Amino acid sequence: MRWIISIAILLALEVYAFQAFRTLFKFWWSLSAYVAITVVVVGLLIYSFYQPTTHGSLTGFRAYMIGIFLSLSALKLSVVVVMFGEDILRVFIFIYNKLFTSSAENFPSRRKFISTLALGLGAIPFLSLLYGMYKGKYNFKVLSYELEFDNLPEEFDGYTLTQISDIHSGSFDNEEEINYAVDLVNEQESDVVLFTGDLVNNLAEEMKPWIPVFSRLKAKDGVYSILGNHDYGDYYQFASEDKKQENFKDLVKVHSDLGWDLLRNERKEIKRGEHKLHVIGVENWGKGGFKKAGDFEKAAKGVDPKDFKILMSHDPSHWDEVIKNHEKDVQLTLSGHTHGMQFGIEIPGWFKWSPVQYRYEQWAGLYENAKRFINVNRGFGYLAYPGRVGIWPEVTVIKLKRRPVSEA
Repeated sequence: MRWIISIAILLALEVYAFQAFRTLFKFWWSLSAYVAITVVVVGLLIYSFYQPTTHGSLTGFRAYMIGIFLSLSALKLSVVVVMFGEDILRVFIFIYNKLFTSSAENFPSRRKFISTLALGLGAIPFLSLLYGMYKGKYNFKVLSYELEFDNLPEEFDGYTLTQISDIHSGSFDNEEEINYAVDLVNEQESDVVLFTGDLVNNLAEEMKPWIPVFSRLKAKDGVYSILGNHDYGDYYQFASEDKKQENFKDLVKVHSDLGWDLLRNERKEIKRGEHKLHVIGVENWGKGGFKKAGDFEKAAKGVDPKDFKILMSHDPSHWDEVIKNHEKDVQLTLSGHTHGMQFGIEIPGWFKWSPVQYRYEQWAGLYENAKRFINVNRGFGYLAYPGRVGIWPEVTVIKLKRRPVSEA
């Protein structure tokens, strides 16, 4: 029943959009081309879901058909919104003329100018989504922050970390671009590199071709990693539970093959002389149906609230629900997961918007609560829609500073 309703709504929108195009394009061949393009795109999209995919997810040909369908739908939806607004106005004009004037004019006809305007506005998201698939998904950006803390040991004043998240290696299709991005991470020359989950889409084997590339990530204090919701294989239909567990063991081994220190509800100490900071890593903890394998109490056992702590937790809802007011006083949390929905508008320092903000309070960038910070990385890779628009793939660099005593 749900599918029938969805199809009915899509058909209604399609018919409505067609009316706008008919206003602009009077020639039969142009309207035929419009119909043909729509039929071909929908047909190929349906066809793609009947084809096997390498990793059983929204990748490859299927992902690109999803992207093209979304681009075309964005164009049509924009047209529908504008035309619907004009139709409401036409209804009011018709009622007004009937009640208060002697005009014999029947229902006002659509204006070609409005149809042209609607099509022009619709071209913006249409072309943007196509660009996002062509270039946007590898448009890596380095975002740098400097954060001050009262209890940061002097020996760690100026300590730098680089965070990457959501690699989703099963989606990659350009080795040259990924090599460039790994070099970009190394160029930051941070003291430590921290990866906050979702190494793959579903299967450990997705990462194996990329081990030589990502094993080049280096930092003086090493590379630490955690698991994200996609790393457990929960979104793949395995032949048996044993196969699923075998895949998970393989994924854990991949972290080792990369030379990364995988933290599964545990912590490590980074020392400078007699002083230390704690890197705490928990398994995935998310609300709204996502896996809750994370155990912060276990990972932070024995840690003094006065000690400086960096928590790696894939899903930012963990910080919002548990960590930001926790008695352990976690000064800095690093998360990912949202991808910034891979779509949005950002004007640094002034404006930031994405549909994902209606699902997550903390969805991209830096947030603070009572001197406790969380950074939500926008993600290194991409999933489902094979592109990015406005929300670019991110390498985060954070410098830790000790707040002067006079300001503390």
